[in-house]
Amino acid sequence: MGSSEGAARLRIPIHPVAADIDALGHVNNAVYVRWLQEAGTAHWHALATPDEQARLIWVVVRHEIAYLKPCHLGEDLVAETWVDNPRGARFDRLVRILGAGDEVRADARTTWVLMDRARMRPLRIPAELARRFFAQPG
Repeated sequence: MGSSEGAARLRIPIHPVAADIDALGHVNNAVYVRWLQEAGTAHWHALATPDEQARLIWVVVRHEIAYLKPCHLGEDLVAETWVDNPRGARFDRLVRILGAGDEVRADARTTWVLMDRARMRPLRIPAELARRFFAQPG
């Protein structure tokens, strides 16, 4: 569990709508942040138990986004996400926004902190939970 190479990945479809488009005619940079949040949340819901979802919550503390090529209204895009090494209460989450032919449109790394929902305090990522994020589907 030392590398993102074996991390369980999730791909979700994205379809930009008119409200996502800025004055330059492409998806606004702020929309990418929403997509990162949606991809991370979907990945959490796919891998966490209902009990974990009730007791735990993730908070983003950092976003780094490389905008490589613009996205436009009407395109069929995909957000692919996976996690990198857990460190205490933190996971780095990687998200790649892909266009046709898996062309990379944006690359992002976000840092998420696991919190105890009731106390709103950081919580070390349990090893069993971390393992789930690195398990490959069979």
